[in-house]
Amino acid sequence: MIVVFSMMAVLWGIGVAMGAPRQARWTMIGLLLVAVLMVQVVLPDGHPLREATGGSPAIWLLLAGFAAVIWLYRAGLRRVRQRAEAVQGTAAETEEPGRFGEVELSRYARHVVLREIGGPGQKRLKEARVLVVGAGGLGSPALLYLAAAGVGTIGVIDGDEVEGTNLQRQVIHADARIGMPKVFSAEAAMRGINPFITVRPYNRRLTEDIAEELLAEYDLVLDGSDNFETRYLVNRAAAARGVPVVGAALTQWEGQISVWDPARGAPCYACIFPEAPDPALAPDCAEAGVLGPLPGVLGTMMAVETVKLVTGAGESLRGRMLIYDALYAETRSIALKRREDCPVCGGLPKDA
Repeated sequence: MIVVFSMMAVLWGIGVAMGAPRQARWTMIGLLLVAVLMVQVVLPDGHPLREATGGSPAIWLLLAGFAAVIWLYRAGLRRVRQRAEAVQGTAAETEEPGRFGEVELSRYARHVVLREIGGPGQKRLKEARVLVVGAGGLGSPALLYLAAAGVGTIGVIDGDEVEGTNLQRQVIHADARIGMPKVFSAEAAMRGINPFITVRPYNRRLTEDIAEELLAEYDLVLDGSDNFETRYLVNRAAAARGVPVVGAALTQWEGQISVWDPARGAPCYACIFPEAPDPALAPDCAEAGVLGPLPGVLGTMMAVETVKLVTGAGESLRGRMLIYDALYAETRSIALKRREDCPVCGGLPKDA
């Protein structure tokens, strides 16, 4: 028997070395077992080859039967799972565009009963297309709440992979998904929350050559990036396309959020921050540190502003910046104005 088990191990190792699929490796081992059974049945008692492979077919028949039971159990479990996923996917995909099934109506009931949102507002959320730049600290809670709120199409662009150091604050990711591209990790979490939405993951950095074309596909952009280069790029592309941006930033214990929308009379990001600060004056989170729940506060605020902008509820942060100081539990709001000489939006009309 030791000889047979050794041969199994060798076959498995060869399969791994050759990059053979797992099914092919099990097939080779199955063929080996068939050959061993033939040896036990065909050769007479006492034959050296028969003795070397166990001496009796009974033990191999028992082993084969045990393996068959396990295979049948796993195959049945896999089929049940596939049928369940197919039923769930069909329920999500067969709904008529713009109409809600019973499951969705129940899911969004707390929105529907809100006077400021109601059925029409929830329908606008279902029809909305929102792009989130960055699936990190700010993007994580924003993406989760946008998915839960029923935003119909959510794009997310990020070129990074999940790292262990992210998990202190980037709540959309999990320890089991370390090493996975962040956009796919985020997609898995969002689909787990709401199968009735469409998620578009872009596993790459936002660059100048794709920014305007990509933003033109969406009604609204959430800028959760962690560097000034990307923020200025999002601002230029959004201003050129007339797309509003819900932008937030944070460091250590403090965060800020506003809606950049020059097409509707509000300032753009470059109006308020015409130049990036010296890196020494604005260290990143890895260098300066950041309170774990702080991105959750600001990212959730971004989701709130998105729901308000899409549904028309309340008053948005256009022309205002909200600053949150977590260390001293203080908030303040400051008024913002467009700059006539802004190189990004100075030439745009003040009202769309």
